[in-house]
Formats: sequence, structure tokens, C-alpha cells
Amino acid sequence: MICDCNLSRSVPSNLERERKMRVREMRVRSWLVELAPFAAMVAVECLDVGLTTLSKAAMSKGMSHFVFVFYSNALASVILIPAAFFFTRKKRPPITLPLLCKFFLLSIAGITLMQNCVFTGVSYSSPTLASALGNLVPAFTFVLAVIFRMEKLELTSSRSQIKILGTLVSISGALIMTLYKGSAILSPPAQPQSDPSAMLTTTNNWIIGGLFIATACLSLSTNIIGQAAILKGYPSEIVLVSFYCLFGTIQCALVALIAERNTNAWKLSPDIELVSVVYSALFGSVVTFAVLAWCIRRKGPVFVAMFKPLSIAIAAFLGFIFLGETLYVGSIVGAAIIVTGFYGVIWAQSQEEKDEVTNIHKLHSSSSKTPLLDGHLDA
Repeated sequence: MICDCNLSRSVPSNLERERKMRVREMRVRSWLVELAPFAAMVAVECLDVGLTTLSKAAMSKGMSHFVFVFYSNALASVILIPAAFFFTRKKRPPITLPLLCKFFLLSIAGITLMQNCVFTGVSYSSPTLASALGNLVPAFTFVLAVIFRMEKLELTSSRSQIKILGTLVSISGALIMTLYKGSAILSPPAQPQSDPSAMLTTTNNWIIGGLFIATACLSLSTNIIGQAAILKGYPSEIVLVSFYCLFGTIQCALVALIAERNTNAWKLSPDIELVSVVYSALFGSVVTFAVLAWCIRRKGPVFVAMFKPLSIAIAAFLGFIFLGETLYVGSIVGAAIIVTGFYGVIWAQSQEEKDEVTNIHKLHSSSSKTPLLDGHLDA
């Protein structure tokens, strides 16, 4: 009898232990699923900073950025097109002519205009400025999301007012970074002294580069909104990315043929030029395009844009270490203002999401109580 009692007690305890382990595994799995988009976007920002740093080093050796953009997208298309047809060979949504036209327009904003402008801006300025001005992407994306009714905006709400104020603050910070350099805070060792004419040329290049990068940010925001709209009706990220990259390659080829008449500019040296093209194709196009499309579909356009401030510190560190760049007061002040305004927007958005979740729970609880009340009334 004693053995039977012990056995009967051990069976429920074992079942309870297994149940707790399953609950714990489910919690860990759900936590990893929630964490995956965040980790993916952090990795994309790191890869993006590495791309701008490598491309700056390649263009400093005389490589044409038009040729660079064409080669990198051509190699990415060679990888993406077969992959798209292989992974979607069993279940592929139909590809129509209107859909191809949307992909074509998407590639104009996200590849042809954005990439050519950003690499032109980097060649005039630095990867640090490109990463700092990249914080305009959340502001532009928010404005476009409101215009296309992807984001709610109530002018009487304090949180909507914080969103608007944060957007304006981010834009003002970007203008400070572009138009004001200030004195040097941190300089690489043994930097030669520049004459006044060289400093004036550098300042003018800094402003020109900033304008090109700001244009690229607006193009990227337009691309993010466009992807979000297309993925609602066509839920296949890899097909979108492959055609989007293919059309971008064709467009960039035409731009490069017009801009670069010198045949020597099309030759790739087996050094930093080749490395930067391969890196851009694999990580800047294949990985980044796929991750962005995946995160846009699951989390929305504003979520993707919110990770841009992370690239400032990474770019400043890599630029100082590998390119011997100088950190200026304008860069630090402008970046701080941009981040402040941006996270004001993100805070307001997170509070609105919490309110929506609370309202949904209230609606479910009230609907579950209604049948009981109806039953009492019928009785």
C-alpha cells in the first residue's frame, strides 16, 4: 500500500514537472520569435555601416560609385533570382503585369535613386555623416505613413503632438550635422595641417554630400512604405526582393553607361574594389533586402525605420579606426538632437500600441460577459 501511494504521488509530480518544462520551452520559443526581428535589424545596421565604410575606401582609390552600384546589384540579382524560383517553386503567388510595374517603381526609389545618391554623398562626405543623416529615415517614414494612412495621427492627442515635435527635432538635428561641422573633438594621430582653401573645399563637399544623403533617406522611406503596401497584397518577400533587385540592376546599368563613358572605370581591381562589390552584393543587397522585407511584413514600416540611430556610433568608430576620420562638434550635437527627436516619436508610438492592446482586451472581456447576461435576461 505504501508503495502504491508513493507511486501515485510520483506520477502527478512527474506530469506537473513535464508540464512546467513545456510551458518554459513555449515561453523561450515565443521570446526568441519576438526577439528575432530586433536582432535581424541590429545586424542589418551593422552590415550597412560596414558597407558604407568599405565603399568609401574603394571610392577613395578612384572607383566610380555608379559602376559600384551596378556591379553589386548585378551580382545580387544573379544570387536572388534562382533562389526565388527555387524556394517558391511549389507555392508562388501569381506574378501579374501591374505587380511587375510596382516592382519597377519600387526599384527606382529603393535602388537606383537611393543607392546612387547615398554613395555619391559618401564620396563627398563620410560614412559617419551618412549614418547620422540616416536618422531622417524614421521621420520621413512616419510622415509618409501618416499621408498613406498607415499610421494614426490625432492632432488633439498629446502623443500625436509628441510624434510631430519629435519629427521636427530629428530634421533640425540632421540640418545641424549637414551645415555645421565645428571644431574637431577627436582626430587621428599625425594628421597633416590643412590650408584654408582645402578646408573650404571640404566644407562645401560636406554640404553637397549631406544633400545627396538626405535625398537618399527620402527615397529609402518611400521604398519602405511601398514595400509595406505591396506585401499586404503579395505575401512573398523573396519574389519581391528578387524582381526589385533585377529591375534596379537594369536601371543602374543605364545610369552608369550615361555617367561613365571612360572604359577604364568599368575595370575591377582585385583588391578593396572587388571586396567591396562582393560585400555589397551579399550583405548590402541579398541579406539586407530580404531582412527588411521580412521585418516590414511582420512589424510594419515604422519598426524598420526605428533602428537607424544605432548606426551613428558604429559608423563613427569604424570611420575613425579604418578611414582616419575626425569627429567634429557638429556631428556629436546633431546626432544627439536627431536621436532625441526620434525616440520621442518611438515612445509615443509604443504608448499608442499599448492603448490598442488594452482596448482589444477590454473588448474581448466585454464580449465574453454578454452571453451570460443574455442568458439571465432570457430566464
